[in-house]
Amino acid sequence: MLGVAINSDVINGTDSSSLNLVSKQFNQITAENAMKPMFIQPKEGEFHFEMADKLVEFGEKNSMFIVGHTLIWHSQTPDWFFEDEEGNEVTRDILLKRMESHISTYVGRYKGKVKGWDVVNEAVSDEGGLRKTKWYTIIGEDYIQKAFEFAYEADPDAELYYNDYSLDKAQKRNDVVALIKNLQDKGVKISAVGMQGHYDLEEPAIEEVEKSILAFSELGVKVMITELDVSALPVPENFRSAEVSVSIEMKEKLNPYTQGLPDSVQNTLAERYEDLFRLFVKHSDKITRVTFWGVNDKVSWKNNFPVRGRTDYPLLFDRENNPKKAFYEVNSIVQD
Repeated sequence: MLGVAINSDVINGTDSSSLNLVSKQFNQITAENAMKPMFIQPKEGEFHFEMADKLVEFGEKNSMFIVGHTLIWHSQTPDWFFEDEEGNEVTRDILLKRMESHISTYVGRYKGKVKGWDVVNEAVSDEGGLRKTKWYTIIGEDYIQKAFEFAYEADPDAELYYNDYSLDKAQKRNDVVALIKNLQDKGVKISAVGMQGHYDLEEPAIEEVEKSILAFSELGVKVMITELDVSALPVPENFRSAEVSVSIEMKEKLNPYTQGLPDSVQNTLAERYEDLFRLFVKHSDKITRVTFWGVNDKVSWKNNFPVRGRTDYPLLFDRENNPKKAFYEVNSIVQD
């Protein structure tokens, strides 16, 4: 499967050009933001399903595989999950009940329609071990197990995923392998690991990406390349991460292509995508889908991360939805 994350303008049909492109070029869709906790249940018991309903309707109309993103995450989750009316931290039992209610209501609504769920997103720290999020500090490390169990109860037939970035790094790769093994030892259903592909022109090394594909596959789960984009811009010094809380000061040298991408860099981007997709095709028996994080360069989150206001070129289609050289390289590989 070749998939794409779509924003609210595409879901609503406001961006008709992108909507048309998605229907022709992709067979899997994910909501980039509209299905995250802060949008689905901004207040306790107040569920907003309008955008998610439209996404599911579009996906079903076009016979697409629909992925729900995301159920449990440390970011873009309203504070009310973790606090009582006075702003005090809730107990483990209360938070577990809120988690179960959110997942059962949400997943249950789309049972049989949303075929796969990013159940837990980015639970492993860049420094090693589990992130000390509110989910972790209030419930304990078994919050991950509970989330998967609640999702399974809501829709036993849905695929259930763990999704994270920087899984090409040895420490994080090993931590996630240990996490998956722990869940499996407890009899918890986990269908796949989503390897977020927020890459740049130089890193990660193809060999490190391959090591992770093999490591996760050996666990007996599917491997998915999720959130794929390749930044064409210089990487801020000592920063290679997808931690959304980071913001780096704008400097001219970090935003060199405001008038367009030079042919030389366009070629390098195409070569980078070619190398990646040759790897993905090589392991097509292990990788079940590749999902791009955004339809075109204009709407990519990489224009604002980790430096706000940059002009980046990380996807296969330019700002007017025209295919780039990278598109043709990927297409030729996929079609072989």
